[in-house]
Amino acid sequence: MTEPKWLSWAREMQAIAQTGLTYSRDVYDSERYEQLRRLSIEIMSSYTGAGEKEIEMSFAAGEGYATPKVDVRGVVFRNGKLLLVRERSDGCWCLPGGWAETGLSPRENAVKEIREESGFETRAVRLLAVLDKLKHSHPPGANHIYKLFLLCEITGGEASGGVETSEAAFFAEHELPPLSLSRNTAEQLALMFEYMRNPNKPALID
Repeated sequence: MTEPKWLSWAREMQAIAQTGLTYSRDVYDSERYEQLRRLSIEIMSSYTGAGEKEIEMSFAAGEGYATPKVDVRGVVFRNGKLLLVRERSDGCWCLPGGWAETGLSPRENAVKEIREESGFETRAVRLLAVLDKLKHSHPPGANHIYKLFLLCEITGGEASGGVETSEAAFFAEHELPPLSLSRNTAEQLALMFEYMRNPNKPALID
């Protein structure tokens, strides 16, 4: 899915402005970077219909050098089927996971998300892929995101929903439910099944 040019322009403008505001020591340069940041917010607001305050909080509130956000997904198989959770926000299904939390390693993030969203206790055993969301067929989004996929093994627990999920279940490759495409695509899940069939397949990095 090709994202619109205005979105990539607004995202790049925001990143330049954020980094410039972090390192600029000249008051006039800082004013120009702040103006650039405001323009990126206005572009997002004009094309999305969202309020500028909402966009500022979710899109342009970062500080420091601008970097991609990190999304960690746990990949769990049982009897040839893949664990998915149903998101309350859209009613569709995805691998358990979410934003990487400060203070937790990628392994710890994956295990935590699986526990909170599916009810299963796991241990992370292997990194399968690091994918750039912009290079895959996700719906366009405001943030530049790196997606980490970690293979995990069940050590306990049982299927249940969570605060952000309503249920958890295992699916065979040919019977996947409607997917939450902002979180994972059919092609990405097909890749995870390739790793199930070929445990020696090297990790994929965009």
